[in-house]
Amino acid sequence: MARVTVEDCVLKIPNRFELVMLASQRAREISSGAQEAVSRDNDKNPVIALREIADEKVEFDVIRESLVSGLQKHLPEEDHEPDLDENETLAIQSAMAAETGMSIGGDSTVTVRPSADGAEAAPSAPAFKDAEDTSDDAGAEAAGADAVADAAPDTADASDSDETS
Repeated sequence: MARVTVEDCVLKIPNRFELVMLASQRAREISSGAQEAVSRDNDKNPVIALREIADEKVEFDVIRESLVSGLQKHLPEEDHEPDLDENETLAIQSAMAAETGMSIGGDSTVTVRPSADGAEAAPSAPAFKDAEDTSDDAGAEAAGADAVADAAPDTADASDSDETS
């Protein structure tokens, strides 16, 4: 067979970009072991792919589909897991937390730590600050509240003066 040219293939696939994409995908398939539709004649895989396209020996839709699926990062899932309700999800998370010794949840979490012999130890309550530590924080919060009250305009005096007029 004579050498294939791009002009021969453009008659079959008018878009040159699509032609290049399909020919390169078909050449990859051939190099992966796909059956060749034309004789090799000591040609390289891209030339064989172009010859197959020019002779319409391959289905363009099949090559397009394999090209698209090869470029996708997230393949669509066919079998979905059934949706779990909130209680089942919480039970699974609690079981996983017990196995790993990690805590789950928000502010009031309880951490379960396995003991050295593998048995589950009693849950430990979250750690809080001592009473001495909180007194310092309370003083700072009160000082902050005084600063906010000083910065706010005194609206009570203004409303009293309006009523007397």
